[in-house]
This record gives sequence, C-alpha cells and structure tokens, in this order.
Amino acid sequence: MSHAGIAYQVRFPEPERHVYEVTIRVDQPAPTQCFQMASWIPGSYLIREFAKQVHGVGAWQGQRKLAIDMVGKDLWQVQADPQQPLEIRYRVMAHDDSVRTAWLDTRRGFFNGTSLFMRVVGQHDQAVTVDIQAPESLAQWQLATALRALKVKSSGFGLYTASSFDELVDHPVEMGRFWSGEFKLRGVVHRLVVSGASARMDGQRLLHDTQKACEAVMSFWHGARGRPPFDRYVFLLNTLPTGYGGLEHRNSTALLAQHSDLPRRDSANDHEGYLNLLGLISHEYFHTWNVKRLKPAQFEPYDYQQENLTQLLWFFEGFTSYYDDLLLRRAGLLSTAQYLARLQKTLTQVTQTPGRKQHSLTQSSFEAWTKYYRADSQSPNLTVSYYTKGSLVALCWDLTLRLEGHCLDDVMRLLWRQTQGGPMTEADWLQALQSVRGRSGAREHKAWVHGTHDLPVLDLLAQHGVGTKAHPLPWNQRLGLRLQSGSGLSIAQVLDGTWAARAGFAPGDEWVAVGEGQELHQAWRLLTLDDLDTYAAVDKPLKAWVFRRRQGLMLNLPSLRELAKPSGERLDIQDAAKIKRWLG
Repeated sequence: MSHAGIAYQVRFPEPERHVYEVTIRVDQPAPTQCFQMASWIPGSYLIREFAKQVHGVGAWQGQRKLAIDMVGKDLWQVQADPQQPLEIRYRVMAHDDSVRTAWLDTRRGFFNGTSLFMRVVGQHDQAVTVDIQAPESLAQWQLATALRALKVKSSGFGLYTASSFDELVDHPVEMGRFWSGEFKLRGVVHRLVVSGASARMDGQRLLHDTQKACEAVMSFWHGARGRPPFDRYVFLLNTLPTGYGGLEHRNSTALLAQHSDLPRRDSANDHEGYLNLLGLISHEYFHTWNVKRLKPAQFEPYDYQQENLTQLLWFFEGFTSYYDDLLLRRAGLLSTAQYLARLQKTLTQVTQTPGRKQHSLTQSSFEAWTKYYRADSQSPNLTVSYYTKGSLVALCWDLTLRLEGHCLDDVMRLLWRQTQGGPMTEADWLQALQSVRGRSGAREHKAWVHGTHDLPVLDLLAQHGVGTKAHPLPWNQRLGLRLQSGSGLSIAQVLDGTWAARAGFAPGDEWVAVGEGQELHQAWRLLTLDDLDTYAAVDKPLKAWVFRRRQGLMLNLPSLRELAKPSGERLDIQDAAKIKRWLG
C-alpha cells in the first residue's frame, strides 16, 4: 500500500464472489482507535445500515494481530500502540445494482465510498489516499471516477487522493468494460461513461445532447462566461433491463436507466424513455449546485450515523425538478408540446394524491426518512411528494415573478451569491425572494409551502398563454386506484375520497370480475380496467368481484355513466407568444 496519514486500498481478487477487500492503514492511531461505517448516503434519505455488509474484520500492527471489538452496530474499536502504524482489513459484500450502494461481479464493479470505507474516528478531516487494484483476470477492465488521480494507469486503476473522508465518499467509482466519451465545457472536461449499452447505442447523440443540457444548466448559474465550481465532471450511467434513478455528487453523478432509454442509431430518439434519461441527466447535474453546494444548513456537516433532518427538501429536490425539464426546453431538447406534456404529468401526480391535503411540503421534507423513502399502500393518503409539489411551487413562483417583471432564475442566482454557494436556511430563501421582488413573499410561502391548500397553477399558467381542454381520464384515475405493475388487476393503493374508497376496495385486492347480478357466475371476467367499457352496464349499478386473502368479496359501484362523470383537464397552448416568453 502507498503510505499516507490515512491510506485505503481496495482489492477484489475473486469478483465472482461479489466481495471487495478493503485495507485501511493509519500512520498515527489513537491509543483507543475506532472505525465506523456510515448508515446512510447523502442524497438518499433512508438509514441503510451499510455495516450489515461488512465481515471478516481484523487488525494488525506489523506482524502482530490485535483484538478488534464491535462496540456498536456500525462501530469497531481496537487498542493500539500510537507509535506504530495500524492496519485493519475487512470484506464487504456488494450485490446491489442501485446507484446508492455497491456492486461487483465478473462483468462490472461499482461502489460509493459510504458502502466500502470505514471512517477513522477522530481523523476524518485528514487527507487520504485510495489505491484501487484490479485482478489480473480483468485486464480489459477500465475505471472511471472523479476522484483526483495521483498515480494511475491508462485503464484508470491506481492511486487517488481526497482532502477528507467527506470528499472520499462523495466520488463513486465505476469499473468494467464500458463505453466512454467526453466533451469540454467552459474549459472543464466532462466524461460520460455508459455500462451495459448495446452496439446500437448512439453514443455521439447522447454525448451531444448531454453537452447541450449541461450548457443550459451552467448558463443558468453562471451566465455566458462564468466558470463552474469544479474542474472535472463524470457521468456514470449504468443500464439494465429495468430501473431508473440517479444520485448526485460534488463533481459526478451515478445514473441508472433502462437499455431501451438509450438513443439508438437509425431510429427516432425523442421517445419518452430517452427524454426521461435527459431529464435525469439535467436533474442530477443541476444538483451539483443545488444541494451539493447550496445545501440545507442542517447538512453542514453531514452526520453519517443518523437522520439529518431538514424542512427544505421541497426547495432542493422540488426546485431542481422544476428546472430539469425547463432547462431541457431552453436547450432545444424538448418542444413546447413535450414540455407541457411532462408538466401535465407532474400536475396529475399531485392532484391525484389525497395526502396533499394532509401534509405540507415542510412536513413532507422533514419526514422524508420515514414517509417518502418507506412508502407503503397508504402513502398517497398521508403525504405528498416534495419532488412533484415542490416543482409546482417553483413553477408558481416563476410565473408570479414574471408577471412582476422578474423570474425565479434571479432569486436562485442571488441565493448562490449571498450564501457564497454554501449552506442556506429558509430565511435566506425569503430574503433573496424579497430582494428580487421588492416586497415580501411570506404570505404565498406560508400558503404554498407550510399549508395544504391547492396551488394556483392553472390560474397562473392561463396568464402565460397555457389553457386547458377537457379530456377523459383513464379508469384508474376515475376510480381512484393504483395497480401493482405487471400484476393484472392487483390493487396497490386506494386513494381517499374516491369511488374505489367508497366502494370498499383495499390494497392487495385482486379485481376479477364485474357484473349486475348477485352471483359471480353472472359477471364478466376483467383483464384490464379498459374492459369496463365493454362489459359494464351503462345505467345500472355495478357489482365488483374481488378476491381478498383468497376469499371472494362483492363490492358495490355506481353505474358506468356515474363513474365516467369525472373529467380531466389537459394543458393546451393558447397563446404561443406568451408561452415563448416564459419558456424561452
């Protein structure tokens, strides 16, 4: 191992066992030296207990093996001679292919530092090195990370450095045989790595569109000539048959998308999956400013052992969710119609969530660790997403400010300057808003963020050229049901105050038939909810047959005519010039 104050080494001689071997050398240990695993990873607000994957922990000074005791659920302690370097070794099981933890097999390796590296208690502010070694059997593998290189091979394996434990664990690492491309923006090299891509992927299109999205984000924060607060950036995109998500880091991001989301040669590349991928790229890149640097004061510093509670996730996730698609529109990667369709989807998600009447955005943010990240069948009735409703709050402020001769962009940039790109509070937001607006925004803020009333979205959109037109709702929205994906008519959630709730449907029910009579043999088998248009009576009350815990149950619904009465509204272009002034 390379010697430093604290030096980490990562090996994986048998990748088929899904195990990383980690060694930590501490040159000047404390007499009672503790080592601790993180319990969560910043950006994903759930206690994940990474220590549960750790095994085989041992300690040595020279050739002498020392006793090392586990004195907490994530804490190890060893009595050491402070005059000699201390070395501990352990193994980490890595078989989670999400963006949050670690993965290893013979095709690919990936890890976040919070999943692999114990913190040297009392010395976490020291500079560290990390030596990542690939086995000879994987000679064709490459490594990609935004960690600062000290001495690395052309493959990327070798010695890296970080100024502290915080910096070390904020740089995920991707390994394997992947596609790689890069572009330079404002003098900064941006690298894009794609794992699991097929030969049909149009890498140049993805690289081109990613560059356009990044330029729009950078222009937002720094104008036409400003430089970003980082000197390198890496996108680590893993593709699988199913999956979607991302996790932001200070100058990189880990992304997950489906194979089908990638752009393909000789085919149209404006399909929904690809637009979702571009939105994800835009979202995580925007986070490089908004949550990695401009962050809640409660996150400074991070406490890796317990929940870091804040009421501001509506701002950091919600406002980022507003700008991800808006900046794609400004970059020319979305048409106006495509942008409004995506905005419509967000609006529908919020209005179809009864919990918006129960839970404010500040409460939703504060309870993200339990209610958002541990969602269950009743979650839509108990809470609202700070992503979706938070993005609508950003929309309302942007449209309101534009009517007054300003825009939300001005407030965001002022916040960046006033906090010097650092921690912020709710008071900082209100102060910046008042400075730009010329008067207080406390009344609207209290109603929109601390209250539970519906937002004035449609009224404000109408003043910017966006109207609505009636359109029929799909049956699940008319009834107030959410179905389990891929499980036929198995019911996942029942929304309060809807036809389904009044009829007595419950999560876990399997809806099998519909009819008018009192016997199941008189009913029609349902395969999809659209079958109601074929088999349900128009003017007579309906009997819905479900199985609940393997027992049959008949529930009463009104006639098809009654069920069809709720109508939806779809956003519609009414004044293109006004819309252009907003979206341009």
